[in-house]
Amino acid sequence: QVQLVESGGGLVQAGGSLRLSCAASGSIFSKNAMGWYRQAPGNKRELVATITSGGATTYVDSVKGRFTISKDSTKNTVYLQMNSLKPEDTAVYYCNAPILVHATGGIYWGQGTQVTVSS
Repeated sequence: QVQLVESGGGLVQAGGSLRLSCAASGSIFSKNAMGWYRQAPGNKRELVATITSGGATTYVDSVKGRFTISKDSTKNTVYLQMNSLKPEDTAVYYCNAPILVHATGGIYWGQGTQVTVSS
């Protein structure tokens, strides 16, 4: 069963910080890289950060140096620490396993968590 539950979003001023959490079912979390995606109104959903099963991380250029992805394998939970937030970071944030998104055409998503950054 696919379960993805995101939380931690909110309204924050530019320059502020938020920490997002994503609880995933073990069938997704174990052995797979996990990622954080975001979708702003009118835009496609984009992958902004990934973490492999071994802990290696990658980031899209727009968030490098500001966002940090991490995980707690004992809790099947992935985190996204977002610092120095900008208005352009405003979006609904989702987590997922990129391999699952690719294999299924992206039919499994959680409800997401809204991040709004005011200027």
